[in-house]
Amino acid sequence: MTNSANQSQKPVTTVINSEGNIEIGGCDLVKLAEKYGTPLYVIDEKTLRSICADYKKAFEKYPKTNIMYASKALCTSAISSILASEGLGFDTVSGGEIYTVNNSGANMSKVLFNGNNKSFDELNLALDLGVGRISVDNFYELALLNTIAQSKNKIVDILLRITPGIECHTHHYIQTGHLDSKFGFDLTQIDEAVELIINEYTNLKLHGLHAHIGSQIFETSIYADEIDILCREISRLDEKYAVKLDEINIGGGLGVKYTEDDVPPSTYEIGEIIVNSLNKAIEKYNIEPPAIFLEPGRSIISMCGVTLYTMGSSKQVPQGRKYVSIDGGMADNPRPSLYQAKYFAQIANKKDTNDPENVTVCGRFCESGDILIENIELPKIEEGDILCVYNTGAYNYSMASNYNRVEKPAMVLVNNGHSDLIIKRENLDDIIRFDVIPDRLKKNE
Repeated sequence: MTNSANQSQKPVTTVINSEGNIEIGGCDLVKLAEKYGTPLYVIDEKTLRSICADYKKAFEKYPKTNIMYASKALCTSAISSILASEGLGFDTVSGGEIYTVNNSGANMSKVLFNGNNKSFDELNLALDLGVGRISVDNFYELALLNTIAQSKNKIVDILLRITPGIECHTHHYIQTGHLDSKFGFDLTQIDEAVELIINEYTNLKLHGLHAHIGSQIFETSIYADEIDILCREISRLDEKYAVKLDEINIGGGLGVKYTEDDVPPSTYEIGEIIVNSLNKAIEKYNIEPPAIFLEPGRSIISMCGVTLYTMGSSKQVPQGRKYVSIDGGMADNPRPSLYQAKYFAQIANKKDTNDPENVTVCGRFCESGDILIENIELPKIEEGDILCVYNTGAYNYSMASNYNRVEKPAMVLVNNGHSDLIIKRENLDDIIRFDVIPDRLKKNE
């Protein structure tokens, strides 16, 4: 089976250059840190485009496949523009993501709007910008969306999001397909929803079913289980209501290799499993081949990104661990604090030595839990060294905050020796930009 980039810890262009520094996209990481400052998010364009090519090739045996990038992993105008140029659609979960994708020049008919509590304003925006599909999550949303559609004299194309009752072995915060979940219609609620669409909500056109079973998934059998359930429901609804559904959305969730212990399946392995499972389910339930939608996010963008930090103070606990501090931490990467995510890192300006030291990399934020990497072997660290943390393309910038009123980092895109700023670094004026002091609190001049 062919390997794919989600099985690598590093961008495909990563090398050690003649100066002994780590280089990505033809750019020396130490020089990038000098030019743009740290913390700094770095995205490798070649890796991103190669992963898009992997996904398209992995599913070429099923022509009705639609790959929809899960924007929540990393949503910027430049990234969205690259993905649109590669022919991908977009799975969005907010008005902000919809607006960003539209700003990038994407074909909005290839955009899906997903989420468990979409607002009136967000649904209104989605319809005005021509979003191709709304994945309806609950009865409240069915009624609200139909009312908005009526007011605009539009027919809205929808999917029903369901919880298929499949539980994958990942952190419980990122399991979304099991029965006890905030997302989607329970299997016992599907008929009621379909009857409402047929009889009352006539401004809604139902095309198919949508399920998502989790994130950072290494198991392969659960995709077959999910596809079987979705195809079974399509067959059952056709028999009961003569409703011809021709689309299924199986979500995303393919895992990536954060550490050496992680062994995710390749894009090609997943592609073969999904296509074979779909063909079997089509025959088993005697249905017309549906269009299939996938929503990979992490497995497209995670490996493309690294984060650069400058090393600062250190502390040796007597008879204990050694802490080394970086100029970022939980505000630019909350995943370790949120759900114990693990990362691999190297010193960008030092070759590995035969005499490494075991350290714990901690952040600069005022929390004892601001630990980025525990117990990692690194060359002896000095103040000013540049730490490169791999596999940070997904959910780092997306989940970043201004905790402790610290400015969010910049982001650069690298390719063939060129670097381009795609997110500006915040400054102190940005921190107070939206602060308002009421007149009654101001001192009399």
